[in-house]
Amino acid sequence: MTATKPARRHVPQPYVHLTNPEWTKSATLYQLHLWHFTPEGTLNAAAEHLPRLAELGVGVVWLSPIHEVGERNRKGAWGSPYAIKDHRSLDSRLGTMDDLRDLVRRAHDLGMHVILDWVGNHTSWDAPLLEAHPDWYARDWKGDLRPPLWFDWDDVVSVDYGVEDLREYMADAMAYWVREADVDGYRCDAAGLIPLDFWETVRAELEAIKPVFLLAEWESRELHARAFDASYASPWAEAVFAIGEGRGDVGGLCVYYAWDEGFFPREAMRMTYVSNHDANYAGTEFERLGPLVEAAIVLSVVGSGIPMIYTGQEAGNEKRLAFFEPDPVEWREHPHGDLYRRLFHLKRATTALWNGSWGAPMLQVINDSPSAVLSFVREDANGRVFAALNFSGEAQDVTFRADLHHGTWSDAFVGDEITLDEGTRLTLAPGAYRVLVAGLRD
Repeated sequence: MTATKPARRHVPQPYVHLTNPEWTKSATLYQLHLWHFTPEGTLNAAAEHLPRLAELGVGVVWLSPIHEVGERNRKGAWGSPYAIKDHRSLDSRLGTMDDLRDLVRRAHDLGMHVILDWVGNHTSWDAPLLEAHPDWYARDWKGDLRPPLWFDWDDVVSVDYGVEDLREYMADAMAYWVREADVDGYRCDAAGLIPLDFWETVRAELEAIKPVFLLAEWESRELHARAFDASYASPWAEAVFAIGEGRGDVGGLCVYYAWDEGFFPREAMRMTYVSNHDANYAGTEFERLGPLVEAAIVLSVVGSGIPMIYTGQEAGNEKRLAFFEPDPVEWREHPHGDLYRRLFHLKRATTALWNGSWGAPMLQVINDSPSAVLSFVREDANGRVFAALNFSGEAQDVTFRADLHHGTWSDAFVGDEITLDEGTRLTLAPGAYRVLVAGLRD
């Protein structure tokens, strides 16, 4: 079979705006890497932690790839979890299909949802698909199989979405896990390297099974029209890291928020994070943010966007986790765990902080230290939130313009009341923040 087959997956779709699942309105994400999450590294061991994640306030558990990893050109002892050998396989080192079904069921019973990590742009070099259908793969100028262009990903080989049968194979494999394991969607790796019309068609096919949530590892407003609920806020993370590493200031964050509000639709959920598997590999949040790490965590939750926490962050994990082999996190009580817990529960309880069009936009409150302090209000018909965060290594005494922040507030963390007016001056220590909540203005 070749690309001459009728293009069932290329039929133009009437424009229908994407409807985000109701359960995503106040959701937070947790990237759970099984190789690092427990010493056993299994689905069953991870499932024992689900009550803890629910208590933390997690809404969606994102499982890093669970599929069998290729052996040819493998990197490290276990290889990259993104070098998929078979998209319908489950790595036997992690467990069985029944184990996955049990984890999903237990998550659902706790009010959480589960998404898988989908790697559709390439396979491993020893994938059965390559042996059976070499004509479904991309070629270089010499006609040879090739890895993704311009990336150092020589352990994988690119597929060709110009081949209709390849599209059908991938779409059917995605539907398989939704039907057979009852998963609730996918985080889609390198989503922008795959044609948008494929994602739009797949979304419609998955929705015919059940409501799903799709997260794109990419950023573009077109992704949100009919395919993806959420996309990476990578420029947000880069702006935060630039501040922490002394390469930027709050102005970079303002540029991000201007772009996000002006370019992306209100329904778009941009995933904010201070770590993930790629970021941790380059440097932990402690290395990259230093004393500003807590301010960044707070902004990732109370600012616009859908927040994500990576395996071990709630335990204050301070090491770069091995990418190509197991490397268990040392679980412990840590202030960051309590901080995330408070923030996630605040988000759920405060509709202005909800995701996408359910939440309220950020309204900038201009202050007299604009390169150091970010300040804003989010408000809706149910209440208001005022946040001021010092992203500098020096104490800041700040005053604010306009009257968006005026009124009597309660500190979201300690409960103390404070009244803000035109004469208010807030003193913020280096890396300090204030998050205040209140009812509606008179």
